[in-house]
Amino acid sequence: MKLQYFGHSACLLETEGTKLLFDPFLSGNSKCTVKPTDVQCDYILLTHGHDDHVGDTVAIANANDATVIANFELASYLNSKFGVKIEPMNIGGSITLPFGRVKFTLAFHGSSYPGEDGQALYMGMPAGILVTSGKRSFYHAGDTALFGDMRLIGDMNDIELAMLPIGDRFTMGPEDAVKATEFLRPRYVVPIHYNTFPLIEQNPEDFADGAAKLGVEVCIMESGDVMEF
Repeated sequence: MKLQYFGHSACLLETEGTKLLFDPFLSGNSKCTVKPTDVQCDYILLTHGHDDHVGDTVAIANANDATVIANFELASYLNSKFGVKIEPMNIGGSITLPFGRVKFTLAFHGSSYPGEDGQALYMGMPAGILVTSGKRSFYHAGDTALFGDMRLIGDMNDIELAMLPIGDRFTMGPEDAVKATEFLRPRYVVPIHYNTFPLIEQNPEDFADGAAKLGVEVCIMESGDVMEF
């Protein structure tokens, strides 16, 4: 597997010759150095409906003829409103695709999308996303609080790399993310969803120091950074 990070929660995972784009908030992302027109992908996977995660989904999906994988409400909205191809899912469900298996896990957060009248439209439950390809699993936690069933996710999956939010206020902060790392037991962990806005400013080293004590390799990535695992 190969991972390229774009800042905030956006990343591109390559596995089995397939490119999976997660939460493509690129335009307006102060930490992103990549333009939406520069990104190529086969699938776009969305953890929830907030605009800093849906981001440039429609433009990128149309440019790449990519399929959007999202919870039922969000996927249905994007299909009916913008005509993108979809694979609707929901929490606890999984689907098998040519590159492997996608499963949606719990996440404790909100999920809405701005409507034309300025009112927030309900977009179903937020999710974490597990991708298993061959014997390796990748876990994108999305926006979430710490929750005890993360231990079950770690027990049931051999997670190679986990991406965990550390921004606090709207998600886990560094201390809770360390506990999540303990529960999940990944080989590598990448902190996400911090320093994009003033309200979620954090020092990632605070998280790295705690997670490293668990024997997990912490990778603090900048936009455009690539790692193979």
